[in-house]
Amino acid sequence: MVPVLLLIGGVVLDVFGPVPYAGLPLLSAGPLAACMVLTFRGAVITAAAACVLTVCVDVLVNRPLTALVVDLLDVAVISAVALWLKWVVQRQGQRFAAVRAVAEVAQRAVLPPPPARVGTVSVATRYECAHAEALIGGDFYAVRSSPFGVRALIGDVRGKGLPAVSTMAVATSAFREAAEQAATLRELAAYMERALTRFAADVGDQPDALERFATAVLVEISETEGRVRLHHRGHPPPYLIRGGQVTPLEPSIPGLPLGLGMPEDPGMSGCDTFPFHHGDYLLLVTDGVTEARDRHGTYYEPRTRLADREFRTASEVVDTLVADVTDWTGGRRHDDMAILALTPVH
Repeated sequence: MVPVLLLIGGVVLDVFGPVPYAGLPLLSAGPLAACMVLTFRGAVITAAAACVLTVCVDVLVNRPLTALVVDLLDVAVISAVALWLKWVVQRQGQRFAAVRAVAEVAQRAVLPPPPARVGTVSVATRYECAHAEALIGGDFYAVRSSPFGVRALIGDVRGKGLPAVSTMAVATSAFREAAEQAATLRELAAYMERALTRFAADVGDQPDALERFATAVLVEISETEGRVRLHHRGHPPPYLIRGGQVTPLEPSIPGLPLGLGMPEDPGMSGCDTFPFHHGDYLLLVTDGVTEARDRHGTYYEPRTRLADREFRTASEVVDTLVADVTDWTGGRRHDDMAILALTPVH
């Protein structure tokens, strides 16, 4: 509609305006507007129409041939530049869409949604991209039943795009393989550490090989003891939601991220144990949640934002959190967020 109005306005001003050439800027602006709001084909048609109308107007008002040629060149050159820019933008957009599609397929392959129930634990997850133009990030989660209880993982690989997806695949695959075998969460984390270190060595010739590490929290929920064990590796702490109160479960001794290839002190990064009963919810998030900011730059705080709320299911916790973060940021998030909520069920 806007390009058409500009062309009509240009013709009217050029024919009936108080001064000559009053409508020529509008005739030139028509193709520019068309390139912004129409398809490439529509923009070409608008540009052609602008050139034809320019010639018709000059003939109608009896302008000399030299003026007609100059006016036509003016509109034609502006139209050509606008169409070229639109073609370049569309081509880059198609390339980006192809890369993003490959990354999304790879991410879905390595990050399948866990079942709604694993053992005696109800599970809810969500992965939210920051915005449509963002590259796929490296947030990940997984849940697995084991002889030692239900084990879960949430983490965040440094970087974005296909390198992050490949590192995420190594981390989640190592977790799924060792979750049923490792006797403790420390042993499980050590297995993941070795897998990521080997992977970094395999891609050592790539520029970002030394930066392929991941923060993580490993979880073990005992199905008989009413307790949850946590092993932190440089990741934001989970939140325990109980009776309207939201408590961050900080590590007694924080550990290093996985994949750094550094020897770990046996006295460091142990496991912390907390009571975990029916009606409690364990909420695990990535920094896309904890670093979400409002228009004033204030960080989102789940401890206060989710307090004094009643939840009936793990899915309700996740849905409420996503809606609240979106409201907090006004929909302007700058990082992907992965969310995992767990609660015991009978």
